[in-house]
Amino acid sequence: MISPNLEQMHADALAIFKAGLKAVSAIDAVCNAVELDGDLLKLGNKQYDLGKFKRILVLGAGKASAFMAAGIEKILAERIDRGLVCVKYDHVTKLKKVELREAGHPIPDQNGEAAASAILDLASQAGPDDLVIFLLSGGGSALLPLAWDGITLEDKQKAASLMLASGATIHQINTVRKHCSRIKGGRLAQAVAPASLITLIISDVVGNDLDVIASGPTVPDPTSYADALRIIENLGLAAEMPSSIMSHLQSGIRNQVPDTPTAESGNWQHVRNIIIADNLLAMEAARRQALEFGYNTLVLSSRIEGETRIVAQVHGAIAREVLATGNPVAPPACLLSGGETTVTIKGKGLGGRNMEFALAAALDIRGSSNIVVLSGGTDGTDGPTDAAGAISSGLTVEQAAQLEMDAEAFLECNDSYNFFKNLGNLIITGPTHTNVMDLRILLVSDPANDKKGI
Repeated sequence: MISPNLEQMHADALAIFKAGLKAVSAIDAVCNAVELDGDLLKLGNKQYDLGKFKRILVLGAGKASAFMAAGIEKILAERIDRGLVCVKYDHVTKLKKVELREAGHPIPDQNGEAAASAILDLASQAGPDDLVIFLLSGGGSALLPLAWDGITLEDKQKAASLMLASGATIHQINTVRKHCSRIKGGRLAQAVAPASLITLIISDVVGNDLDVIASGPTVPDPTSYADALRIIENLGLAAEMPSSIMSHLQSGIRNQVPDTPTAESGNWQHVRNIIIADNLLAMEAARRQALEFGYNTLVLSSRIEGETRIVAQVHGAIAREVLATGNPVAPPACLLSGGETTVTIKGKGLGGRNMEFALAAALDIRGSSNIVVLSGGTDGTDGPTDAAGAISSGLTVEQAAQLEMDAEAFLECNDSYNFFKNLGNLIITGPTHTNVMDLRILLVSDPANDKKGI
């Protein structure tokens, strides 16, 4: 039986999470960043006279790009001449001027390959009097799988699976992706030139590194073929990686194929990249909601990375410190963090980094009726599941034991999804149409107020 206090904390954590999601709505993010004043398209301190352009093309890729396109259509309407955006399956909405293509994520598929080819073709057709608006969000890298000759789609699928299972960071994965691609790593911007290019970006990358978000198709690339090969070797994947990819990277090192364009090797004056939503924006909205609920709120960081279980233990330790000493913030407290952790898969269960975080944290805070942990993906998807994440508390391990479930065994099998499904503590949002990494919420109540709640 969950105490009334824990029930309220569960409800509060979910409401705080939803407030964070609402703040990074793709449509709102576009409409807040872009203004049309007569013929002037304004983006911050930069403006474009649309009367000088013959055509406006809208291209894009990512989990949120369909709803980003809806925002652009709301602003530009009939001024858009043509558009094509590739999105994850079922992440769609009705559009009037922009064509939508659906494709596979996180493992690329043939639909993504065809869409990437069509997008690159349209980009290449842009002339000096055209304006190209590119809509980019998390997932765009897997949704634009356009490899160099000799690298098959199956090769890219295997490479993606190997790196995801290895616990590689998104920076590492996308460095390899860029050097196997004809569209990533600034190559799309090369194709668009000399047309003007505006890229609107919803960031799903720690630190908002532009070259990493969706593998940076419209920004200079600071990495090299040698970097990509070194990452594969350091991860111990060289023997398993498809030979076509290893051969291509080695050819690149020998300068037999061109490297991705750097800031020094190309003209970037026609390009403008603008981040319109990120993890910190979501956390700030979550912080405001927590304050409204009466929690003393502390933002830990929007840049949390590392192995999920270890990160969960650190968060659990901070929550226990809050409960025991009132440091670094007195209860009732809300601790917020964002970023993107990684899971090194060893078992054969079903789960994702957010559910694994909630399970590992539950083990660390076991026995406490004053701590609730929520970890959720802002895109509504955690791993290959229908859940965004999960919610747990210091009593979760005990509740599982009553159902004859061993929490530690589920964690070792990487089976957090089935663990929380059996407890009824999965977070199911469906597609959120945005993606700014993960949001973690830890609530700590004041033991002195247990009888009357927070």
